[in-house]
Amino acid sequence: MSEQDRAQQPAAPTPAPRSAQPRAGKLWGIGLGPGDPELVTVKAARIIGEADVIAFHSARHGRSISRGIAAAYMRTGQLEEHLVYPVTTETTDHPGGYQGAIDEFYEQAAAALAAHLAAGRSVALLAAGDPLFYSSYMHMHRRLADRFEAEIVPGITSVSAASAALGTPLVEGDQVLTVLPGTLPAEELTRRLTEADAAVVMKLGRTYPSVRQALSDAGRLDDAYYVERASTGRQRVLRAGEVDAAEVPYFAITVVPGPTPTTEIPLTAADATHRTRISEAEAPQDDRPVTGEVVVVGLGPGSPDWTSPEVARALSEATDLVGYTTYIDRVPVRPGQRRHASDNRVESERAAMALDLARHGARVAVVSSGDPGVFAMAAAVVEESADPQWREVPVRVLPGMTAASAVASRVGAPLGHDFAMISLSDRLKPWETVAQRISAVASADMAIAVYNPASSQRTWQVAALRDLVLEHRKPDTPVVLGRDVGGPAESVRVLTLSELDPAEVDMRTLLIIGASTTTAFDTPAGRRVFTSRRYATP
Repeated sequence: MSEQDRAQQPAAPTPAPRSAQPRAGKLWGIGLGPGDPELVTVKAARIIGEADVIAFHSARHGRSISRGIAAAYMRTGQLEEHLVYPVTTETTDHPGGYQGAIDEFYEQAAAALAAHLAAGRSVALLAAGDPLFYSSYMHMHRRLADRFEAEIVPGITSVSAASAALGTPLVEGDQVLTVLPGTLPAEELTRRLTEADAAVVMKLGRTYPSVRQALSDAGRLDDAYYVERASTGRQRVLRAGEVDAAEVPYFAITVVPGPTPTTEIPLTAADATHRTRISEAEAPQDDRPVTGEVVVVGLGPGSPDWTSPEVARALSEATDLVGYTTYIDRVPVRPGQRRHASDNRVESERAAMALDLARHGARVAVVSSGDPGVFAMAAAVVEESADPQWREVPVRVLPGMTAASAVASRVGAPLGHDFAMISLSDRLKPWETVAQRISAVASADMAIAVYNPASSQRTWQVAALRDLVLEHRKPDTPVVLGRDVGGPAESVRVLTLSELDPAEVDMRTLLIIGASTTTAFDTPAGRRVFTSRRYATP
C-alpha cells in the first residue's frame, strides 16, 4: 500500500478505556507456631496486623485455636472469614462420603477466599504450627496459588515445641528423625518405629491405642514420651505408656528421642489431670470453678452511661470477650483480655465458641447491644447450652437497657401500656410469619416496637409493615423514629403512620408505632408522646 493510500485510510478507532480492575490481593499462609502466642514470628505478627482479611478454620463448635493464637496481633475492624469443617470424622451422609464432603468444603472455602483476593484484599490464612506441615493451608494453596500471588510465612512446628518441652536433644550427629502420622496402620507404624533412630508420631486422639501398641511391639514404648498441647498453659508431659487413651486430644504428639536423655525429663504430675476436674462443691469457697463460665451481657443501646455497673464488672473480670465486631469495639481494650470478634451471621458458632472456651477454664463475656435477651445473643447461647456436651458450663444472663426503652424515653412514654416487640428481619423466620404477627398485634390495638426494620439487602419490609398496620390503625397514629439513640448520630422524630417514609429507615433505626390510645402533643422542648393506661369505658 502506498503512502497516499495509507493516508486515505480511516484512522483506527481509539480503544475504549477499560474499567479499572482492582489489583488482586495476596494470599498469605501464616504459620502461628505450636500454641504460645509469644512463639508467633515477628513477620507473622506483622502480616496478621496488616492483612485485610483474617481466615481461619474450625470444627462445627466454632472455636478456632488458630484465631485464638492470632487474636493478640489482629486489629479492630479486620474482616474475618470463618471456614467451618462440615465433618471431623468419617461419618457423614454426604453422597460422596467423608472425602466428598471434605473436597466440597475445600472448594467452597477456596471460592470464598478467591472472592476476597479478586476484590483486591490481602488474605492471611492462619495455620497452627507451619503452613506446609500437616496443615489445612496446603489445600487452599493448591487451589489458589496458580491464580493469585501467595507467600508462606513458616512457623515453629509442634515437633520443635514437644522437643523443647522434654528438654532433651531430639537427634544428634548422623541420626535420622522419622515423622509419622498416627493414622498409619499399626503394622506399618511398628515397622517404621523399629527402624527409626528417633521418631515423632503425630495425629493422635482416637489413634492413640494403636500408636501405643506399635511403640510396644517395636520395643520403643519405654523410651517414648507423650506431650500434650506443647508450649501452652495446658501442656502435659507423660511417659507414653502411662497415658489414659480415652483423654488424648488431637493436639498431642509422641516423641522417641534419638540420644538417651542425660537430664531428667520434666514430667507432669500424674494427678494433674484429675485436679482440673475438681468440682465446684469440692473446691474452697474462695476459689473460682475450674470450668469458668459464660456471662451474656447487654451494653445498652449506645451510650456508655447506659451500661450497668453489673455488666461493667463482668466485662472487667472476663478473660475472653465474644461477640459481633461492632459491639466488641464498644468495650475498652484491657491488657491480656482476648477478643473474639465475628460478623453478625454466626450466632450459633459464636455461642459454641464461648461455651467451649468456658469449658476449658475461661471466664467469657458474650457481648450484645441493648438487652441480650431481646433479639440478641442470650437466646443463641442458652439454646446451644442445652446440648449435653455443655451441661457443666455455668451460663448467666445480665440484662441491659433495651433500644425500645431508650427511644421511648426520648419522647416520653409511648410504651406506657401493653406493647409488643417485633423484628422485621426474615433471615431466621419467613416473611409470612412476620406479616401474620404484625397483623395480629395491630388488630389487638397494642403499641409496637419494631426492631431490625431494614438493611442494605432488605428495604421493602417497612412499606409492607406500614400498609399492614394501616388496615387496623388510623393514618394519624403517632410513629417514633429513633436512630442511633445514645450514639453520636442520634436522631429522634415523631410523625404519623401515613407519613412514614421507608427511605428514612435503616438498620440502626428503631420504630415505635402507637396504639389507638397513643397521643402526641407539642411542648417548647419538642413533641411528647404517651400511650394512656386508661381505656374509655364502653
